[in-house]
Amino acid sequence: MSDSEPGNEVLAVEGRSLIRFPEISPRAYEHPADRGALATARALPGFDQVLKAISGAVGERSERLLALASSVRVSERQYPKLDRLRRECAEILDLDPVPDVFVQRDPRPNAYTVGMDQPFVVLTTGLVELLDDEALRFAVGHEMGHALSGHALYYTLLRRLVQMVTGLSWMPVGYWGMRAVIAALTDWYRRAELSADRAGLLCVQDPGAALRAHVLLSGASHVDEIDTAAFLQQAAEYDAVESVWDSVLKLGHLDGLVHPLPVVRAADLQRWAAGEQYRAILAGDYPRRGEDPTATWTQDVKDAARSYKDALATSADPLAKVLNEVGETLSDAASKVWQRFNGRNGENGGQRDGEDAGRRDSKE
Repeated sequence: MSDSEPGNEVLAVEGRSLIRFPEISPRAYEHPADRGALATARALPGFDQVLKAISGAVGERSERLLALASSVRVSERQYPKLDRLRRECAEILDLDPVPDVFVQRDPRPNAYTVGMDQPFVVLTTGLVELLDDEALRFAVGHEMGHALSGHALYYTLLRRLVQMVTGLSWMPVGYWGMRAVIAALTDWYRRAELSADRAGLLCVQDPGAALRAHVLLSGASHVDEIDTAAFLQQAAEYDAVESVWDSVLKLGHLDGLVHPLPVVRAADLQRWAAGEQYRAILAGDYPRRGEDPTATWTQDVKDAARSYKDALATSADPLAKVLNEVGETLSDAASKVWQRFNGRNGENGGQRDGEDAGRRDSKE
């Protein structure tokens, strides 16, 4: 989108104006499955204890010192174009202080945001050399979205857990407890990537630029050789497999991955770009940080469940259809049990919600 909406604050960039989103809450763009998956992970027995032990063992200073010693820090004198994109994306999302960005020598295209108190971004040379300016704006905005949403804390802990877990294989209790936390965090982070994609789109405000980034990350050498409609059709074909066995094979594709599959991920963002929520944010209708109420753990899980149900209902995947039918049956049964229980113990039900909210607050 190149023209600003009337009444919105805008930021002038090269050749066009971009809408700014003062005080935008990350909940404006976060995927409900992201919040629900994290809420579910945090309910895992031992989750808090493992994370506290890891975060207390090594501070973020180690990560930053390593970046200083092995990468190029972006500034007005080093990668000035990237520095401009960094500052513009932070201004669009009203992110202060502006996270540092480092460029690391690595031919593989990648980017990540790490740190606990002061998150910073690492881009590989493979990514910087692969993307054009606007696709790179999308990628930088994606990482700024991670920083604004607070994803960096959990991603940093996930990286450290993966590094440590091999050394604990001799200790069954500690090893398997940490493996469970890693699995939960990995499942959450794939969904957090969908949220960060939406933040990246808010920074570039051009679905075509976001799609170019996904096309290039999927394997294209030259975007002009790719038909984007055919590319997105691949996601539809992947969804519409012929058998439940194919569906089971698809579940195996995600084992150990911290990123969603790129073609499927591209289609998910393009659907959001065509939807009402994205248009509402561009028009200035979004939750502000000061006005955004703290959601309870139960609400996050309910929102995620609703998102999953909507996705299953529209999916052509045969396993998804089976899960949707089973889910509706279980949901109806659970609803009847809950109504019966709540009718007898209304006060206790209210207390339970309060406990959930308190538990979430104490963890944050």
